[in-house]
Amino acid sequence: MNTVFLTDTGKVREHNEDAGGVFVNKTGDYLAVVADGMGGHQAGDVASQMTTDMLRESFEGLNETLTPDKAGKWLERAFQEINEKVFEQAGKNRHLQGMGTTLVAVVCTRSFIVITHVGDSRAYLWTDQELQLKTEDHSLVNELKKSGQLTAQEADNHPQKNILTRALGTEVSLKSEQTVLEWKKGDAVVLCSDGLTNKVTDNEIEQTLSQQSSLREQAEHLVHMAKDRGGEDNITLAVVENIPLEEGLM
Repeated sequence: MNTVFLTDTGKVREHNEDAGGVFVNKTGDYLAVVADGMGGHQAGDVASQMTTDMLRESFEGLNETLTPDKAGKWLERAFQEINEKVFEQAGKNRHLQGMGTTLVAVVCTRSFIVITHVGDSRAYLWTDQELQLKTEDHSLVNELKKSGQLTAQEADNHPQKNILTRALGTEVSLKSEQTVLEWKKGDAVVLCSDGLTNKVTDNEIEQTLSQQSSLREQAEHLVHMAKDRGGEDNITLAVVENIPLEEGLM
């Protein structure tokens, strides 16, 4: 598979509270992760990095052929275990009280992907030259939009866009959402934090992925676009493209 992971502090914040990466297990399956920490620069850093590190360590140790059911159960169990550990760590250290993180993660095999998320970091599927949003923001503004209290335009410009209704590590129990999808050669899954989606529209992401350029160049273009429009937040992007690695290097 062809992959890229980029994270950028942006142009305003001093610290990067985002974390993530793309990891490979012993059977050659991939895991992409994006986590956007919250709770102040120290606490946000800790929550997102703890989450990423635990996911990576657990996934890289997997040495079994994954079915959609097995991948989904592994993700659900990992989310729950990590939530408990982040919550416990926040309770032990007063400097970390209230910390948490969004989390979107996707297990990628040759024939299917399993997406699990909590918070407002997103996952998209790029297929047949079309970008499809596959997650739903767990945010106050999205709830108001769904109930008809805000229009899409009002939601996009709402001052409370950053208020989450769910996050990892902030409560004893966690309710995540999961989607299983088939995908084919040439498709890609795109994960990103709201530092990107608050500045770049879905249509602009779609147009960028349609360009005849490398995956890394496309990802860099999206990050630069978000920075050029203010870059007030950290910006993180992970992409996994379902093609043989040798084709991705051409």
